[in-house]
Amino acid sequence: MNKRGLFARTAAGAFGGMLLIGVAGAAIADEVGNDQVDVNVNIEAVEPVGALTMSVANDSTSLTEVTAADDTEFREFTGTLPTVTVTDDREEVPAGVFWYVNGQSSDFTATGGLTIGAENLGWTPALVTEGDGEVAAGDGTVPELDEPTAPGNNVGLAGAELLALTLDSNEARTVGSWSADADLKLKTAADVEPGSYSATITLTLWEDAY
Repeated sequence: MNKRGLFARTAAGAFGGMLLIGVAGAAIADEVGNDQVDVNVNIEAVEPVGALTMSVANDSTSLTEVTAADDTEFREFTGTLPTVTVTDDREEVPAGVFWYVNGQSSDFTATGGLTIGAENLGWTPALVTEGDGEVAAGDGTVPELDEPTAPGNNVGLAGAELLALTLDSNEARTVGSWSADADLKLKTAADVEPGSYSATITLTLWEDAY
């Protein structure tokens, strides 16, 4: 017999036997141990394109006295709210949403514990940006010491009062930016304590849905 052929057949038979042993071993393998690997991924939020924002032209304003010389009962001080601008540069705006800007004043205070209530400061809002009715100015309020110009509106800015609003954010967005300001009027008794008074009007932009 050819020794080379015999050797090849013997090797093949031995290799086959090893395969059978390996298969049998796999069938009866015992678990020796295990471990775990945590897989982590940080998926950042996709930022929306554009935003609805508000800015104010100045962070302060001053009131000056305009009382008539013959008025011995009251004193009046007027000024203008710095221009408030709402900008909407979003590429997409949800349907059925609207935005509005409210303003509310703190009480006026001066050194020595002097106070004039916020109900004595009224405003008359007006739009600076011309449009086609997409945005409207608020109706305004008058100081408590004034006669109301609309039912119950002599409350000043003691509570949140409307500066401007749109009933449809999508319609207002077509213009892009909207600006409004307001005439301010402080009315006090003639015998108000003299002093350097200051107050803060807080302006807030809201967006809501129907």
